[in-house]
Amino acid sequence: MLRLQKCILTRLLSSPSTSPISPLHRLLSAAADSPAVSPSPSFAVEEYLVDTCGLTRAQALKASAKLSHLKSPSKPDAVLAFLAGLGLAPADIAAVVAKDPKFLCVGVERTLGPVVGGLTGLGISRSEILRLVSLAGGNFRCRSIVSKIRYYLSLFGSSENLLRALQRCCYLVGSDFDKVEPNVVLLRECGLSACDIAKLCIWKPRILTSKHEHVQAMVACAEGVGVPRGSRMFRHVLHAVEPLNKEKIAAKVEHLKTTFRWSDAEVKIALSKAPLVLTISKDTLQRKSEFLSCEVGLEPPYIAHRPGMLGLSLEGRLRPRYYVMKFLKENGLLDHGKDYYSIVLSSEKVFVDKFICPHNEAAPHLAEDYATTCRGEAPARFRFT
Repeated sequence: MLRLQKCILTRLLSSPSTSPISPLHRLLSAAADSPAVSPSPSFAVEEYLVDTCGLTRAQALKASAKLSHLKSPSKPDAVLAFLAGLGLAPADIAAVVAKDPKFLCVGVERTLGPVVGGLTGLGISRSEILRLVSLAGGNFRCRSIVSKIRYYLSLFGSSENLLRALQRCCYLVGSDFDKVEPNVVLLRECGLSACDIAKLCIWKPRILTSKHEHVQAMVACAEGVGVPRGSRMFRHVLHAVEPLNKEKIAAKVEHLKTTFRWSDAEVKIALSKAPLVLTISKDTLQRKSEFLSCEVGLEPPYIAHRPGMLGLSLEGRLRPRYYVMKFLKENGLLDHGKDYYSIVLSSEKVFVDKFICPHNEAAPHLAEDYATTCRGEAPARFRFT
């Protein structure tokens, strides 16, 4: 059996190619021309899965229950040869079979060949097809996957964006259009552009496959935190509320009000500017509140109107830059009117060029101390008191 498969793979990989289509033709002909194996009651599926497919014994035991009808290795051999001919590595083939054992039963000429040909016709590269095989699993053995990929290519704008979404939700290509399309229509009605929908669903593809009632409830929650449809932040608030229900959102809003001493109006202002604050853990918010309020001395309204700072790293940006700012002010090297928010918002290069490099002579250890603080350590040379 192994010698037969080696012979098939040698034919696939060594035959000269004269056109872009010929590799697929060779895959099909090699699989079709392989010698037929007579059904045998002694065919051991579990052993085949271990010895030929590369599954572990535990995986093979589980997978063999779905392949008890197999009486010979002829069809699995053809499938393995086809996948290997595409360029799928042995470990990846084993993963596909373990995930979907019935993949070994699919027809090469009737299904796999037309699917690969159809995807190639859509402009999907060979390497991307290999990723699709691994990500789509059982859905790849359905000819309808071609029309679904065509639809999602137009939705996501590129094959790379689609593959990124599939990494987060492999069920995407298994969902029916009549389930996905109403959700897309609703997103458009909320004012999201095609680009917005693509960006949102790359990160949250389950929005497309969820029940329409769930997506409607999600939209209502987004509006409930003070972000209206049509605003440029609506995509971000949908991202934030997607995994939450109404009760959890209400609890997070209350926690924000308590932690930052915000009024109802202030929490709405903060969420309208930075809705992803809802995704930050309670512990992280508490630590940032204590630092910004107690150490930096910022008032609740100031933070509410500049909530973007809450998404910045406390250890890597908020604290180190405050220490630099304080050091420079205490040593007369920085105007006391300099705004903290503008300092933490600037890029690393701009910050270093503007607040570190100009003081190399007056404060020769400043760059080293800043780097040390960014690593979470407290340098001895910083004079905070």
